[in-house]
Amino acid sequence: MPSSIASYQWLLYIFTVISSLQVSATRFNIPRLSPTRGTILQNPEILSATISEDFQTFYYNQTLDHFNYRPESYSTFQQRYVINFKYWGGGAGADANAPIFVYLGAEEPLDGDISVIGFLTDNAARFNALLVYIEHRYYGKSIPFGSREEALKNASTLGYFNSAQAITDYAEILLHIKEKYNARHSPVIVIGGSYGGMLAAWFRLKYPHAALGALASSAPILYFDDITPQNGYYSIVTRDFREASETCYETIMKSWAEIEKVASKPDGLSILSKKFRTCKPLKDLYELEDYLELVYADAAQYNQPPKYPVNMLCGGIDGAALGTDNDILSKIFAGVVASKGNKTCYVNPPINGSETAVGYRWQTCSEMVMPIGIDNTTMFPPDPFDLSNYIDDCKKLYGVSPRPHWVTTYYGGYDIKLILQRFASNIIFSNGLRDPYSSGGVLEDISKSVVAIHTVNGSHCLDILRANQDSDPDWLVMQRKAEVEIIEGWISKYYADLQSNNRNCTQNKRKGNNK
Repeated sequence: MPSSIASYQWLLYIFTVISSLQVSATRFNIPRLSPTRGTILQNPEILSATISEDFQTFYYNQTLDHFNYRPESYSTFQQRYVINFKYWGGGAGADANAPIFVYLGAEEPLDGDISVIGFLTDNAARFNALLVYIEHRYYGKSIPFGSREEALKNASTLGYFNSAQAITDYAEILLHIKEKYNARHSPVIVIGGSYGGMLAAWFRLKYPHAALGALASSAPILYFDDITPQNGYYSIVTRDFREASETCYETIMKSWAEIEKVASKPDGLSILSKKFRTCKPLKDLYELEDYLELVYADAAQYNQPPKYPVNMLCGGIDGAALGTDNDILSKIFAGVVASKGNKTCYVNPPINGSETAVGYRWQTCSEMVMPIGIDNTTMFPPDPFDLSNYIDDCKKLYGVSPRPHWVTTYYGGYDIKLILQRFASNIIFSNGLRDPYSSGGVLEDISKSVVAIHTVNGSHCLDILRANQDSDPDWLVMQRKAEVEIIEGWISKYYADLQSNNRNCTQNKRKGNNK
């Protein structure tokens, strides 16, 4: 009976969280930060490809709270990490001080990332690298408090769910691995994409003794505290669509007024529900508009070869103009089908109570407050970010207020070039300029070793995904090549410094013995 009650309470909590995303007037439909295609309302697809036997799973007895000394802070949980030893120094990685490449997991289970993040495996043989993948706390199998239901039940248990705790987890595990495998002098390169890219950059800044360098792919570390204009994201979405097709862009622009016109009729919501084949009858027009906004944003953010989702979507919209049903809303629906595939229903599918949806909701309601809004210069209806309403809705859900200034307080962000050029080193900020989140990325070199690499036609995290010789364009191949060469330079210099340090230590030891 108690377990049944707990399960019921868990389902009720999930329903409350996901429902709040769907009905709130506040902008919570912020596109998810993920290297792989998906949105906040969708669990990322776990690829069915079999993980190679070269990947071995381990668990580390992780500290719950790294920053306090209360008795409960010393509680522990099992944190999952995965290692691939295949390429490590040709079997003598520790002896050769061969490098360690580390993928920092983000807001989803680790399983899917291992399948699709190719930068590590694609370059492992070249560097004789040990490959490590670490899962983010509160996701996948790295759940504190014994169960997901207990870990996510309220703000008291969720309070340990933040980026500072997460990157300290990574530091503990990396130091454990280096000690366990006698790899004290093996240089570590951390790699992450999107939110994970932010974690990689922040990790290098906060734990330079644990990582020699970082590759931060599509990391919008400047999309906090209004450093980046609020409309930056949706301005790039608009530009992507307009460059793909002027008629597609114009159709989308006109569609919002048409949706509102139809919705104002006595049976308008019913008409729209039928037109867009919704899974449930629409409760209001915002349910449809929010869905369409995320469809367009998703296509732009992950507009990668060989399919190029923006072109597919616009192909559906423009192609519908040639058919018998060529009214504006029919064209828009044709674009949705072209983008999402032919499904039984769209717009408001059954509630997805995944840990990703629930976990990301907490993260955006605590520290990851990214003020993404829409002004009147895009192809979308104006919808400015309202921080007061945002805070109120988070307080209603969790009983605590977000900290919108915490990221810039703890990690920095303002005057980033002026500040980081004085002490930071060995970070690559990579971006594709067709990625809407590039508006909050670092796009200019900060110093000789904190560098920005961007491609005009690139999309979200494309550089760290698995290489495809058949479809990767030349500019993407060159981007990855540049990143690898920079990392090689870091490691070569480290080895030279290590050799010099060892030589000095030997000489000093001899001098001491001769006294």
